[in-house]
Amino acid sequence: MSNIPHKTSLPEGLRTGAVVRIRGVVPEKAGRFYVNLLCSEEPEADLALHFNPRMDATEVVFNSKERGAWGPEERGPGLPFQRGQPFEVLLIATEDGFKAVVGDAEYHHFRHRIPLSRVRLLEVGGDVQLGTLRIF
Repeated sequence: MSNIPHKTSLPEGLRTGAVVRIRGVVPEKAGRFYVNLLCSEEPEADLALHFNPRMDATEVVFNSKERGAWGPEERGPGLPFQRGQPFEVLLIATEDGFKAVVGDAEYHHFRHRIPLSRVRLLEVGGDVQLGTLRIF
């Protein structure tokens, strides 16, 4: 298990077709966790994708952040994560957005608000036990 928050530098960025695979476990007392695709290592970096499962609000929020301002929130259908259970999330970079696949089902498609080419850092944090993280 990795330390949280976990950061992976992406010096080459992401390209269409790239897949970020995250496996882990949602702890029994989890409130929320997040996966961020950031545009730099700066403290107030733009966020191309903020994927935020919220067990405390039984929802998953998707968003982006530019110049310190959050965009409009999007929500996926229901909450496909359970406290105490393992999970697998695939974030697939498509031409027009990020396709989130949870388990075996496509969960939500978040359209690009910030060009994919600007992504430089992957960050996972919050109430989560990170198992494996792969980018291919």
